[in-house]
Amino acid sequence: MHLALLGRRALGAWFFPAIVAFTTAACGGGGDTAGPSPSTSSGGEGGAGGAGGATSSGVTGGNDGHGGYAGTGDAVPCMVDGRKGLCLDVADCTGMFAPTPGFCPGSSGIQCCTELPPGKCDPTEMPNPNEGLVEAPGEGGCLPGMLPVAGICVDRYEGSLVMVNGGAAHSPFFNPGVEDVRAVSILGAVPQGYIDQVQAASACLASGKRLCADDEWLRACQGPKGTTYPYGDVLEPGVCNDARAVHPAVEYFGTTDPSIFSHLDNACLNQLPDSLDPSGARFGCETDEGAFDMMGNLHEWTDDPAGTFRGGYYVDTVKNGPGCLYATTAHDTSYWDYSTGFRCCADLP
Repeated sequence: MHLALLGRRALGAWFFPAIVAFTTAACGGGGDTAGPSPSTSSGGEGGAGGAGGATSSGVTGGNDGHGGYAGTGDAVPCMVDGRKGLCLDVADCTGMFAPTPGFCPGSSGIQCCTELPPGKCDPTEMPNPNEGLVEAPGEGGCLPGMLPVAGICVDRYEGSLVMVNGGAAHSPFFNPGVEDVRAVSILGAVPQGYIDQVQAASACLASGKRLCADDEWLRACQGPKGTTYPYGDVLEPGVCNDARAVHPAVEYFGTTDPSIFSHLDNACLNQLPDSLDPSGARFGCETDEGAFDMMGNLHEWTDDPAGTFRGGYYVDTVKNGPGCLYATTAHDTSYWDYSTGFRCCADLP
């Protein structure tokens, strides 16, 4: 039985006597495996794509005088930012409750389960900020959303997704899974993170496009002058969305415990203030030929079969090379987390 089925009045009795009823708390996420830092010279944010599971908390139906749920008496109390909770299996912490990693002993599947406060991002919700946005016509004979660059066509903006049937926007904060989606390049759209290379390539193909080859991507970012950054050879901090003082996982989960980097699939990371920008929001982050956000904002997959994403993202654009020269090669094509995005290329008609 999930914790969400417990009433608020039952919660007070459910804690051991020294713990009072819940007030408000932070929400948490899911995940799989990860590295200990946001982005390293080996090219890693960490891992994502699944939910970590472990020992069951034993929250089951019963008649033990604790709100009708047996087995919770052994749950370890925990606290997140001064808010009280219980250490439970993530599978038993749903609905109006959410787990936060890094505050409980034992396996990573046991997390501090606390109540979602009003206004706090719920990682299970699927907002569609791109609904109703329309892709502009292409330039120079290119497909919609594209512009000509050195004999090919390149998306002007980082890619977002719409459904093949009906054209409804896909939430850019969730991996598309097996949904039938296609890529679009739209000014003001929240670009699609949480996507692996295989999915990105398929989305481009569904729009008559393809992922850029490494040399094509580099040429598009560096422009005809071969500059280090989209706007020139000298770094200008803040012109692109290229740095953040606090890693979003540290801010969101409220801890620096390494376990948080196993939860980089959390949909709330790219919804924090001062995190992911809508496409084209930084007017100075533009190449000579008119492509936006090729440095920072999101990593961008290329068609390298071994797995490469380029350009850095909104936390880091230096650790794996400066600006356009940034390249992460540490992951295979099935990898994804909140930082991985894409843009498409195409041959000129």
